Amino acid sequence: MRFSHRVDTSSPNAISLAEQQARRDGVTLTKLNDSNPTRHGLAPAGVPGVYEANPRGQSEARRALADFLSAGGADGDGVGDADGMRNDRPADPDRLYLLSSTSEAYSWLMKLLCDPGDAVLTPKPGYPLIESIARLENVDAVEYSQVYDGSWMIDIAEIEELLDASATDDEAPDIRALVLINPNNPTGSYVKPEERRRLVELCARHDVAIIADEVFYDYALEPFDGNARLAGERGVLTFALDGFSKMLAAPHAKVGWIQVSGPDDDVAEAMARLDVIADDFLPMSDIIADRIPDLLKDAVAQTSRVRERTRANLATLHALLDGDELGVVNVLRAEGGWNVLVRFPSSIDESELVLLLIHGHHATAQPGFFFDMTANGYLAVSLLPEPDVFEAGVRAILATVREALA
Repeated sequence: MRFSHRVDTSSPNAISLAEQQARRDGVTLTKLNDSNPTRHGLAPAGVPGVYEANPRGQSEARRALADFLSAGGADGDGVGDADGMRNDRPADPDRLYLLSSTSEAYSWLMKLLCDPGDAVLTPKPGYPLIESIARLENVDAVEYSQVYDGSWMIDIAEIEELLDASATDDEAPDIRALVLINPNNPTGSYVKPEERRRLVELCARHDVAIIADEVFYDYALEPFDGNARLAGERGVLTFALDGFSKMLAAPHAKVGWIQVSGPDDDVAEAMARLDVIADDFLPMSDIIADRIPDLLKDAVAQTSRVRERTRANLATLHALLDGDELGVVNVLRAEGGWNVLVRFPSSIDESELVLLLIHGHHATAQPGFFFDMTANGYLAVSLLPEPDVFEAGVRAILATVREALA
């Protein structure tokens, strides 16, 4: 696996080597260079602990998180092995990194894997945030397609062509990572077992890492059998992302994490470099990290609560669409997540439909082109609103479509 040249992993200087040897020999050095005030009786009363300065995040919080993940997370589902089956190996706290959000995780991983001008593969349709972060990191986001034929499927042949070109064509971008959203937003599609097997093989062959965003994983709607988390994947270097924003339905609880897995040599090298990045950006605040064990206790109940809401609203959506006399609006199969794609006649412009919604019904939705849908005629609809609000919104969409076709 090749990593970026942005991370300095040069050998320690003579002083650092001597300090390391002293620690190994059990010699306690008087640290005249220690500027950590909490080690000198100067911590404030409101934050009385000693600052650990562990780049991966507070040890106790990582152990609590590892225990939670090893127990199956919020829905009792284990992590997945290379064959897409459940993997009962416990999560290792030493392979977890705590940070403020999955957005920050993307930023760190692009620094780790990509030199400026390198590329990552991102799904289309997909959430535009990844492309924006890549641009800030001077990294190219190269889209790969997902196609819909009763369910969403990854165009693996296109990914193979892109990776082959990256390896052989000097004019093609150097692809360093494949981003998989499991399940994707807004398509709601999980990575299927056969897709996973083939993609792991391709990435291993081309020394390309997988960045697996699994923030919506626990919110299954209409899934197929056999899907599993990519967290814990051993066939290729994999960075699985998750956090409290979706797990607790608390976007203001800024806690995210990276779980590293894969071949041992690649993991060791990746973590040595990721430690440098994490150290430069400093560990998560202890004020936040101290709360992680207690917040994890709420995860099962919160996830269940949100899942109940999304499934009930999806059932309402199906009922309203099935009962609509015009019969020209439908919903694409949503395997998981918080959002669904509603399809209406493509003769109606998406922007015009949303404007009609706003002006005529005091409602709004996101047009499909926000997510790079390849054709006109889609709205991305959230399943989170309270049931009466959601039903009124769907009825407004149906009424607006009738008005637009009149």
